[in-house]
Amino acid sequence: MAQQPDPAPDPNVLNVELTDDVATGIYSNLAIISHTPAEFVIDFLQVLPGLPKAKVRSRVILSPYHYKRLLLAMQDNLTKYESRFGEISAEDHAGMPPVSFGGPGLA
Repeated sequence: MAQQPDPAPDPNVLNVELTDDVATGIYSNLAIISHTPAEFVIDFLQVLPGLPKAKVRSRVILSPYHYKRLLLAMQDNLTKYESRFGEISAEDHAGMPPVSFGGPGLA
């Protein structure tokens, strides 16, 4: 019997590889977002109680287009999460530093 050729790969499917070291993730309890006209930078930090210094654990740099797509995807996921588990309180937490948005020198 003749062997059937493999079907052509679906151009709408993306194969994603997740290595073991990346799969473990990085804990972050603070994100600082800054931008230039060409890119958005998200620094993920870990702030520990009683320490005046926070360490950047990861940095993600995105084009404005991809940043907006990420924002919309995150909003969609948050809506789904809250419809299943209830609303998340976004009130200020004592002891957490203020979060500022914008680029260097921007308020």
